[in-house]
Amino acid sequence: MEEQEFRARYMAQLNKAQQEAVQTVEGNVLLLAVPGSGKTTVLVTRLGYMLLVKKVRPENILTLTYTVAATKDMAQRFVELFGEELGEKLEFRTINGICQRILHYYGNATGKTMYELVTDEKELSRMVAGILQEMGGEYPTESEVSTARMQISYCKNRMLSKDERIAYGKKMQNEELPKIYARYEQLLKTQSKMDYDDQMVYAYRLLQMVPEVLAHFQEQFRYFCVDEAQDTSKIQHEIIKLLAKKEGNLFMVGDEDQSIYGFRAAYPEALLEFETDHEDAKVLVMNTNYRSNAHIVRAAQTVIGNNKGRHEKHMEPAREPGQGIRFVTLNQRANQYQYLAKVAENATSQVAILYRDNESAVPLVDLLDRQGIAYRLKNAEAAFFTNRVVKDILSILMFAKHPKDTELFYSFYYKIGLYLTKEQAEKLCRVSEERNCPVLEAIEHMFGVKGNTLGNCRSMRTHFKNMVKEPPARAISRIRRFMGYGDYLERVCLDDGKINTLLQIAYRETSVDGFLMRMERLQQLFQYGGTRTANVLLSTIHSSKGLEYDEVYLMDVIDGVLPKRTLDGNIPKGAELEEERRLFYVGMTRAKERLHIFKFKGESAIFVKEIGKTQGEEKIDFAPAVGMAVVHKAFGEGTIADIVYEGKRPVSVVVSFSSGMKKFMFPMVFSNGYMKRK
Repeated sequence: MEEQEFRARYMAQLNKAQQEAVQTVEGNVLLLAVPGSGKTTVLVTRLGYMLLVKKVRPENILTLTYTVAATKDMAQRFVELFGEELGEKLEFRTINGICQRILHYYGNATGKTMYELVTDEKELSRMVAGILQEMGGEYPTESEVSTARMQISYCKNRMLSKDERIAYGKKMQNEELPKIYARYEQLLKTQSKMDYDDQMVYAYRLLQMVPEVLAHFQEQFRYFCVDEAQDTSKIQHEIIKLLAKKEGNLFMVGDEDQSIYGFRAAYPEALLEFETDHEDAKVLVMNTNYRSNAHIVRAAQTVIGNNKGRHEKHMEPAREPGQGIRFVTLNQRANQYQYLAKVAENATSQVAILYRDNESAVPLVDLLDRQGIAYRLKNAEAAFFTNRVVKDILSILMFAKHPKDTELFYSFYYKIGLYLTKEQAEKLCRVSEERNCPVLEAIEHMFGVKGNTLGNCRSMRTHFKNMVKEPPARAISRIRRFMGYGDYLERVCLDDGKINTLLQIAYRETSVDGFLMRMERLQQLFQYGGTRTANVLLSTIHSSKGLEYDEVYLMDVIDGVLPKRTLDGNIPKGAELEEERRLFYVGMTRAKERLHIFKFKGESAIFVKEIGKTQGEEKIDFAPAVGMAVVHKAFGEGTIADIVYEGKRPVSVVVSFSSGMKKFMFPMVFSNGYMKRK
């Protein structure tokens, strides 16, 4: 097909930046694509351009993306545009998919048997659970197993050395991590098995150490297209670099501003290092957002502009201003649930309620279910219900109802103010079973018990008897404040925030029995996922990435929740704060028409402050002028070098600083206090 015909048929609707990206086929190219800029359309159109205009053979192109679902979606998008015949010849794979090919090729070429890939997640979880029990003596919760597995995966994806694993374990308050990691690797190798991360590790080693393997895949694939590059891990980037090095035709699409999977070892640094890592690299930018109205785009740009670990790019709106961002100010966090229940009840079109963690949704789901209001839960996880603190509280309440249950007692006795040794607890349980009496009454039948121990047991016995008769919220407060559990959490550096969430549920119940039944019901609701046809969707911001909604409500945008506290209980700083800011930015840019953000009296919210006033509310009593001296909070003193106008209205200013030229939205950069006249 001639280029002119292709442009007329497939590129007429593309803007100049999109067209340039489609037509840049040779060389190492990084395409930075802001939210809503049409990156998938560009990537798919570019593949068609390579095949039809540049006559690149389809078997020489490898397109890689983050998930299996994304590969299927992109393949479908290509078929819809260019037909099934061409689509069948292209390879759309995950990086794990190409690593599987590499291992398979090596095995066939050498006759060696590769390790068996474990695809059963439950098998791997059982393996890790066994290791944790072996090391800690206590059977771990699902949440603890999940955390350990994620940390092991992080080590492999970040290619951490032994010393780096030790440092990472300390940072994550898991100093046993290096031992857990080593034991896990030992078990896999003993059984001649590997997990998905090992699949990449072994493929990378083969590409490095066996030239014939690298040469085979470099000969087959001469053009590489990588989508969602900001979500790719370090080892994945290294594999891609090795494969693409010979021909030097790497097209990488991403946006470090949307990198929100640092906890899974995403490596956005690869985008920042692209020009250093690749010869004759070219960086293209698609900075027009077609999704959100201008108010939302400009506010989101103001927020993300506070990050320093990013390419200097400025998201511009393609749409008119529309409605400004609405801040919903409430007296306390608990009030947002009733507010959102009303929103859900009256919703006649698509509405998304987004939050950082699933925990934020628990009280809301509880209220929606009680009131019979339809909702959908996207990718809901029941991790909250398997959290150690939640399980402890529920176990203690259950024990109050079943005081002879030795198994329950043994799971928490050392976490409350009993101060029993392990031997004493075991003897107490044994006597209880022999005499068929409540565990804490068994102390009365034991000889040689010291006065303090006897007094502690009697005191706890009274607590348990009283909590059965009182409202569940009071019982939970009793456990935390008067039975020593709060002291235990402080001692072992566990956050008690989960208890506050439990209290929101408990306030709606009148009995401990009712509360326990309600918690069981909620766990089932999170596993079920709500009603498929409901207008209102509940989702974490992570799960909403890549999606868009007419109207968005952002919950719990307060310091300590978003941004989330670090493990040592502090508000994050530096790179950790920047990742939290990126998460907020992604949440903001899911909204097309209307964005609502909750504010609470007495609660600080750094990201809300960064938004400043919405575009419609800004009032600046001066006009910018070239040569005007200014001072920016982050970049220091500078001079306005250029002004961009829409008609007669100034919309942005270019400022010359000692560190280089920077572009800012006007008047927002002045109205939010980040820059002022000198």
